[in-house]
Amino acid sequence: MHQRIAVIGGGLSGLATAFYLKRFLSDAEVSLFESSPRLGGVIGTERVDLPEHGCFVIDHGADMFATEPDAALELCRDLGIEDQLMVPDVDKAGAMIVRRGKLVPIPDGFVLMRATKMWQMVTTPLLSIPGKLRFLAERFVGRPRPEQCDASGDMSVADFVRHRMGCEVLDRLVGPLVAGIYTADIEKLSLNATMAPMVDMVNQHGSLAKATLVRRRENKDVAERNSTGARYEKFRGFPDGMQQFIDAIAAGIGAESIRTNAEVRSLQYEPDGNGQWKVDLGETTESFDEVVLATPSAVSANLLNQVSSPAVQDACRLAAEGLDAIQTASTAIVVLCVRKSQIKRLPRQFGFVVPQIEHRKILAASFASHKYPIRCPSDHTIIRVFVGGAVQPELLNQSDQQIIELVRGELADLIGMSGEPTLVRVVRWNNAMPQYHVGHLGRVQKIEDAVAKIDHLNLVTNALRGVGIAPVIAAAK
Repeated sequence: MHQRIAVIGGGLSGLATAFYLKRFLSDAEVSLFESSPRLGGVIGTERVDLPEHGCFVIDHGADMFATEPDAALELCRDLGIEDQLMVPDVDKAGAMIVRRGKLVPIPDGFVLMRATKMWQMVTTPLLSIPGKLRFLAERFVGRPRPEQCDASGDMSVADFVRHRMGCEVLDRLVGPLVAGIYTADIEKLSLNATMAPMVDMVNQHGSLAKATLVRRRENKDVAERNSTGARYEKFRGFPDGMQQFIDAIAAGIGAESIRTNAEVRSLQYEPDGNGQWKVDLGETTESFDEVVLATPSAVSANLLNQVSSPAVQDACRLAAEGLDAIQTASTAIVVLCVRKSQIKRLPRQFGFVVPQIEHRKILAASFASHKYPIRCPSDHTIIRVFVGGAVQPELLNQSDQQIIELVRGELADLIGMSGEPTLVRVVRWNNAMPQYHVGHLGRVQKIEDAVAKIDHLNLVTNALRGVGIAPVIAAAK
């Protein structure tokens, strides 16, 4: 008798899980259930053809993925679509940071917290002379004292950077870069859960500066020395946007194994029945030998809380309690398709981030068509602006039109944008970004310990050990 496996959730986690289950367990019957009409979760692409202008390819979520770690690239190879991938236009690579209303390039060779080209840090206008001196003194700073950490040895990213490099580097450089990646409040963001390589470098070499010197001697920082804020040559995208990736995974799974508009109402564990788990779909209930929860943490917690079988109820409650403790943040992405002639100061770089200290109402902006010019007419540019997040959630209480006007005002000031955009979209992602607060790995371990006690159930979610596309796929595999 074939093993029946239910994958609940049709976002990237669920899709990757279902694909690899079918690949590695060829005799298994895999069924994927997605409550909405579409697959992909927070990944999706809209293609708009305007006769008087041309075609615009607009990603509603991520517009590319990192190739390190290589899980996403491996999945593309497994799907046979690696030849469809595009490398960003590296001639326009680089990022900027807002300083006193001006866009200033991130120093060449600076990656998250490390400077691989020290002279660039010495000469950057992002920092004052005292700020630069404090940064240069990082090699003489000792490890954090026990009282600066929680019981597990974790601390916030902000406290770590403040301790090692000072307030100015935190506020003007590292803070906005890291916050932009995680849509997070870095005063709460877990160091161990998000920046473990930096912790390892300090533990092994005494400082990030000394670790960087060692890596340079070993030729391990070649790519970093050629980057500014992000290693764009290590990213890939698709001509038709990231929906092309989602569609390819779905095709690899097979339509016969995918059900959309199929909301799972509840789960019950019945080891003596036809299957270990009963999946309630409203009108019908189906039995499965194994269940994989690949839904957002709050949805998974709700399903686990409803399990009433004495054999697993306590473990389900513990897992649900842990998942509920992981907070989330919301964001809005405002996409503007604008004629280049409407922008007085169009940067050549891929985008910019905004420090909190600037007191502006946007988190970051990216020039999507700089990365992949094929995605819009040559006389236009696509700007994606991020609003809200963990530090400015109140901005999302406004209407779409109010947010559009807010964004247009900020872009008018920062890059001299004027006039009506050719096309505008507002995409809201509510509670879509898990927040890895201090102590996160301890909470994750408790959740995983509880799930390990639940027979024939697995959990795959970006709320645990990685929010990017590659970590999610690696966890699924």
